Amino acid sequence: MVHLKTIFDTRRQKSDGTYPITFRVTDVKKVYYLPSGISLEKEYWLENNRQVKKNHPNAQAINTSLSERYYKIQKAILALEQVEVFSFEKLKTILNPIKEVKPVKSFYDFTQELVAILRKQKKNGNATVYQTALNRLVKYLGTDKIMFNDITYSLLVSFNNELLGDGVKLNSISNYFRALRAIYNKGVKEKLTDRSNSPFYDFSIKTEKTKKRAISKASIQVLKATSLTKGTSEWHAINYFLLSFYLIGISFTDLAYLKPDNIQDGRLIFKRRKTHKWYNIKLFVLATDMMFDYYMPGNTYILPILPNDVEEDTEQCKKLIYQWIKTTNKYLKRIGSSHNIEVALTTYVSRHAWATIAKKLGYSNDLIAEALGHSFGNRVTNIYLDDFDKEMVDEMHKAVIQ
Repeated sequence: MVHLKTIFDTRRQKSDGTYPITFRVTDVKKVYYLPSGISLEKEYWLENNRQVKKNHPNAQAINTSLSERYYKIQKAILALEQVEVFSFEKLKTILNPIKEVKPVKSFYDFTQELVAILRKQKKNGNATVYQTALNRLVKYLGTDKIMFNDITYSLLVSFNNELLGDGVKLNSISNYFRALRAIYNKGVKEKLTDRSNSPFYDFSIKTEKTKKRAISKASIQVLKATSLTKGTSEWHAINYFLLSFYLIGISFTDLAYLKPDNIQDGRLIFKRRKTHKWYNIKLFVLATDMMFDYYMPGNTYILPILPNDVEEDTEQCKKLIYQWIKTTNKYLKRIGSSHNIEVALTTYVSRHAWATIAKKLGYSNDLIAEALGHSFGNRVTNIYLDDFDKEMVDEMHKAVIQ
């Protein structure tokens, strides 16, 4: 009978001070060793359990890899014993069959394929995030010849230091690394690299608390009272900001896609592009007056942001909306500065303002989160809100905007 055992081989110390982990195969009096490809410092090995101690940063990944390899060898041994006399050479053949050599796919090429798939699926947001992170990495390395084994811990650290040195904000750096990690993990699933090789187990992705982006109700009233010439860029900028505020901080993208069909029985019903969550918002006169002032019969969309014949959720749409946001933010900042408003105005400030005003009026975090479409509180609270949220949110919404 053939015996199999996982061995921490302390007879052969490597130059880096680690010892190899091997699989010992014993056939009667003959002993053979199969490498695991993993080596470890002595203090991290748990001899009784024959696995890596939990205090090792990659313990779970290494133990999973060892277990998978062990059971693969064990299965091959059992298969040989059932049909013929065991042979170590035949065991090696089963474990390492001759395969057709396929070209190794690089990290760069794999990312480009992911981006192309995402764009085809009209997931342009993620596509742009992945492409931007890859472009920044290529710029840092000075080459697009990036393989998965090039993504090491030391590379991540030096890349991070370079970005910090360039004055890139911490949250922007976080976005780059989270995108690179997501791409790497997808590569693991495609068997382009092994999970135990991931440098992201040890690399900490840091973020910082964003600066205050909410304005007071008094500032909202100042913006409402601002007198601007109809049809000018400033006039549109203020209108889009206030309309977002009147619609519980709806994003500019969702605002651009609103159609007459989204208005049903005095409510605005739409699916948010980013989260695919449905929203059902009561329309008060402040919002309806503004929307009907804009809408022209025959147009596809309520607001004059997207052309009638544009194909939705395409790269063209994303670029158009991005340019509108950029222009709107430029004029919002000018207007805010001229009125000495406490923070730099952007299209996103309306959402923060709505939530902050609701909080100052005494409404609970649970109810505010429900209105914004966030998950908050415990399961019981969420069930309670499912039954009563419309009336409660409508009441809060009215108090915030009026």
